[in-house]
Amino acid sequence: MFDGMQRRVASLWFPRLASDRVLRRCPVDGPFAVTLEQKNANRIYCLNAVAIQQGLHSDMTYADARAFCPDLQSCVAEPEQDQRFLRLLCRWATRYCPWVGLEGNDGLVMDVTGSAHLFGGENAMLADMRSRLMRAGLLVQVGLADTRGAAWALAHYQEGIAPRGKMLATLRALPIAALRIDEQMSITLQRLGLRSIGDLVQAPRAPLNRRFGPALLRRLDQALGELPEEVSPQVAPPHYAVRMTLPEPIGLISDVMAGAERLLVQLCAKLKRQETGARQLRLTLHRVDQGQQQVELRLARPLRDAGRILPLFERGLAEVDAGFGIDMLRLEATQVEPLPAQQISHVSGCGKDKLDDLISRLGTRIGLENIQRFLPADSHIPERSFIIAPAAYSEPANGWSCARPRPICLFPPEPISGQGTHPPKHFRWRRMALTTGRATGPERIAPEWWLDDEKWHSGLRDYWRVETTLGRRLWLFYTPQNPGWFVQGEFA
Repeated sequence: MFDGMQRRVASLWFPRLASDRVLRRCPVDGPFAVTLEQKNANRIYCLNAVAIQQGLHSDMTYADARAFCPDLQSCVAEPEQDQRFLRLLCRWATRYCPWVGLEGNDGLVMDVTGSAHLFGGENAMLADMRSRLMRAGLLVQVGLADTRGAAWALAHYQEGIAPRGKMLATLRALPIAALRIDEQMSITLQRLGLRSIGDLVQAPRAPLNRRFGPALLRRLDQALGELPEEVSPQVAPPHYAVRMTLPEPIGLISDVMAGAERLLVQLCAKLKRQETGARQLRLTLHRVDQGQQQVELRLARPLRDAGRILPLFERGLAEVDAGFGIDMLRLEATQVEPLPAQQISHVSGCGKDKLDDLISRLGTRIGLENIQRFLPADSHIPERSFIIAPAAYSEPANGWSCARPRPICLFPPEPISGQGTHPPKHFRWRRMALTTGRATGPERIAPEWWLDDEKWHSGLRDYWRVETTLGRRLWLFYTPQNPGWFVQGEFA
């Protein structure tokens, strides 16, 4: 790519990434630590400068740290948020060069070949990096060399810039761990008397290869430039947002709907290329008076069909105050889910699509979580034979498998008067005098002994289906251990 030009690689190491990220949002005066559950104990994951000055170090238990430093403040580590923040730094670093990748969990690697002169040289470029990151509250150590391995070694053990073509002279005095080898291999090499990279270079290669395998010598050759090592840039995640700037302000709902339709077509085309569908959408309307209003839309299923999504915005846009006019529209899919292409036919999915659209329409009024469905559960106990789940976030079950019919209406047991093991001929229930016309049963249901359920402390239950002369079809049960009759459900 750069014929005749010496390759140059920069390595950025953030030794306090986790604590710096937290302290940027919530500054703390005094010692501060980020803790993480490791090795069956709550241990120190990252520290700020004040805590390090007081003698604390990573991997010590939090209890020991508090004993040494009683005023230590802490929070729980969030490695996922740290990685998200590191990816944001990766995107920021593209201001210096287009080839930026991640280096482990706390660093960046940059191929700055041909870029340094745009910032006044290598020293000026690194100084600009440090000053910008320092103003952002981040501690960084930077190394620059001909190879990725040498740049990493300088960033971690001796900040600076390696002269061109002099990798061995630059790395000779650095410890053996600067070759990016694991800790156990580094300890073993030091026990053999090989404490620096210069010692390793002078040692015979054949015994080292037999003892440690090819990984050690490969790292050495990569650092010295004998073997190539590429810098793979971080692939930017898809950005599902489109916008439209208008030459003249608009205010009519029909005009806003027309603009939203054009944006939806563009967004759905992008979703289709990525084989994803939108679950949540946000339409932002920017007014000429610098104000803005947002219309949120949550869908029952991931969609990328503009024709089905557009009508769902109509109710929200009807409540928008356009003010002196709207001059920009921005549409963003804030939550997406995989939606691979599927083979369709003239009979597939029509009914399900209509149900999903209905759930989405009702969800915009009362909330998707308030539209629920019953799903079967693996239990023979009537009260536990079903679960209630939001319809938008669950799929309907194929069917309920039950040897005996169950009532549609199920409620807590209600006692009635009766004696004997057969349903009473006459009884009162909910202020109604009922007479048994026909009874079918019994169906004996035993409690689940592995669960502690107070409702089933009475033991076995004998269930009967009772048809009364007034047409009520009830589900009664009798408890043999503590004789009594109860009504628990009603058939439709």
